[in-house]
Amino acid sequence: MALEKFPAVAAIPVQWGDQDVFQHVNNAHYFRWFESSRVEYWHKSGLFDALKGPGYGPILASVTCNYKRQIRFPDTVLVGTKVEKMGVSSVTLAHDVFSETNNALSATGTSVIVMFDYQKQHPVPISEEFKAIFDAFEASV
Repeated sequence: MALEKFPAVAAIPVQWGDQDVFQHVNNAHYFRWFESSRVEYWHKSGLFDALKGPGYGPILASVTCNYKRQIRFPDTVLVGTKVEKMGVSSVTLAHDVFSETNNALSATGTSVIVMFDYQKQHPVPISEEFKAIFDAFEASV
């Protein structure tokens, strides 16, 4: 399968209203799909549970999308998320969008997530606990 190297995959049905006047999914919806897959990643990896105590959390710093093929209703997309790069206070996640109808990769993208102290309003280093969770989840595929 095209997404076998992704530890988190969100299956998302394409909605009729996702299409624009050109009868394909509007570009903005891909970013929502990336968000859904990021949430799937954080949930399945255990990162959400680990965030309950430290007083800081993730904030989106950047998101990009490269469109490969049009997607139309009806369809279901599978959106994979995996770590591409780990920095001191940020992690870059890679996303692939796979169309079941087209049986093809339809888009790729990245999200840069920064660990952020919301009280002090500045980035914080990714803790060793979080790094271990990322590493274990990535190794699960």
